[in-house]
Amino acid sequence: MKLKIEGKPVFAYANIELEPGETLFAEPDAMSSMSADLDMNSQFNGGFLIGLIKKFFGGESLFINQFKNNTNQTLNLYLTQATPGDVVVKELNGESYCLQHGAYIASEKEVKLGVKWAGIGSFLGGEGLFKLVVSGYGKVIFGAYGGIVEKEINGEFIVDSGHLVAYEPNMTLSAQLSGGIFSSLLGGEGLVTRVNGKGKIYLQTRNLSSLAKWINRQI
Repeated sequence: MKLKIEGKPVFAYANIELEPGETLFAEPDAMSSMSADLDMNSQFNGGFLIGLIKKFFGGESLFINQFKNNTNQTLNLYLTQATPGDVVVKELNGESYCLQHGAYIASEKEVKLGVKWAGIGSFLGGEGLFKLVVSGYGKVIFGAYGGIVEKEINGEFIVDSGHLVAYEPNMTLSAQLSGGIFSSLLGGEGLVTRVNGKGKIYLQTRNLSSLAKWINRQI
């Protein structure tokens, strides 16, 4: 499989070449175009019950699409996301990673998708009560609204609500005021997320909630 991210960073999309026999799983509506001979089938995302859990607690779709090359030639597949922004490909080699709601786009068949409890701190920080966990072996494609910033941390790091895209599962999240009570309320920051641990995190430079608030002020 050959995979290239093009259109970075604002309108990124995945340009994929599937060799004969290769399979890729992707979110519904992620496919923008594909070769006519490529087979696509929809199925429950991990089974009916697991699919429901991922939908209501992990923010993912009940169904997932399977793209398989059953021919003897290389076929093309183009994947994108609903919001304008950057896309990242991460290669898993037995480790796990946590993704925020809606960040997942696609993955190879050896990658497993699960949902785990994220904690009250994650919920108060705007990241949700549950987290989507990708694990196993193979490529995972995920995206975000705006640009994506990779950051290595060792200790504590403050992230504004809605800007955390992905992080390692050993890290803990807790919510706190951005400053004092008055500065937090009057400064417009409110609650922020304190990420604690060692490893790599991915941040998005834009926030859909902030965009929605800005649009409402203009109406």
